[in-house]
Amino acid sequence: MPSKLLIAAAEAAHHARQVSEFGVHSEGVRVDEREVLERVRTERDRFVGFVLEVIEEVREAGELIVGRAQITAPGKLAIDDGSEVRYQRLVIATGSVPIVPPPFRGIEHALLTNETIFELDRLPTSVFVVGLGAIGLELGQALDRLDVRTTLVGIGGQVGPLTDPVILEQARETLTEELDIHPNYRLDSIEQAGDGVRVKFEDSKGRERDETFDKVLIAAGRRPSFAALGLDSLSVEPDAEGRYDIDPHTLQLGELPVFVAGDVNELHPILHEAADDGRICGRNAANYPEVRAVWRKTPLGIVFTDPQIGVVGGGYAALEDCEAVVGEVSFENQGRARVQAMNAGKARIYADKHSGRLLGAELFGPRAEHLSHLLAWAVQSRLTVEQALEMPFYHPVVEEGLRTALRELDANLRHGDPIKCAVTEMGVGG
Repeated sequence: MPSKLLIAAAEAAHHARQVSEFGVHSEGVRVDEREVLERVRTERDRFVGFVLEVIEEVREAGELIVGRAQITAPGKLAIDDGSEVRYQRLVIATGSVPIVPPPFRGIEHALLTNETIFELDRLPTSVFVVGLGAIGLELGQALDRLDVRTTLVGIGGQVGPLTDPVILEQARETLTEELDIHPNYRLDSIEQAGDGVRVKFEDSKGRERDETFDKVLIAAGRRPSFAALGLDSLSVEPDAEGRYDIDPHTLQLGELPVFVAGDVNELHPILHEAADDGRICGRNAANYPEVRAVWRKTPLGIVFTDPQIGVVGGGYAALEDCEAVVGEVSFENQGRARVQAMNAGKARIYADKHSGRLLGAELFGPRAEHLSHLLAWAVQSRLTVEQALEMPFYHPVVEEGLRTALRELDANLRHGDPIKCAVTEMGVGG
């Protein structure tokens, strides 16, 4: 939630500077960074306060032990106050912590994460953002719009959770028009320079850069908080990549009466899905040894950039080879998007080529948070393209863009070629 509060402030500043496009002129827009951060913390603490109230009620009812726990043997937990707890079933929901890649260790004086940035009294004058996942994109764009000189870098061409090559390229092009963003960079060196850091790197255009920044925002991923839990006391070991044997359907750890919920299991690192994890773990822990795989909702991911990113049903990456066709819409000339001066981006919707049933989508465009919800509901309801086109579309609304993509998708079901066909030595497979 704190990041969304910072984004809200950034969007307000950006919109105030862009209103001249409508013939409305707002002069002298000024960002008071102290006021921005004060509101972020105030509202964050307000939201957290609601959670703390519930926790306090549970504690007063005698149903909560506050302390750091460690597994000492099967069925036993040691609490750091010296007490011991015995359990029959265990649910682990310890979350995750930011990863600091090796090249950035040793410059802790200048490091920020999505957890520490909101504790600053004022925003830095410049930030080097490492990682172009959801956190890096959201915070990087927000900082840039709040007058912080910002450079965003990533590797492998990644832009958020996007995997569709068409949408991915659109996102790169559009974001590059506004931001100093480099999805394919190479770090040469980083060293302390006064209170900040000096970074030498090659950007996505192959240019050698040598610049100094006040802070480095690390958004290069997170790792599960398994350390110091004492899992070795249960005779379980991680694999070569440090991952434990957690069943993705039941969330059970091996054959043990232990269940792992939330981003600590690395399966569903999104809040609404982590909440579903909690219910699944609770149910299976209560019913153990009768453990069941539970039906899950359609995957849905949203990144609050501008334009926004949406991935429905696992997106392009989840499609099977040669089993899906696609329909596409560009928002460049979409009616309502142009009226609102937010006409940028594209959406691609996928359907099964045999049944016509909707499978998912990837979006980079205006109001993708709302469009993605509509598509996720349609996918979960197992609607076909024909049934989706029978739904009402008001005029003029951004949702009409979905109808455009669905119409193309309907035509491609009859006459188009499937996408994502595997390439073999004999040619295109499928």
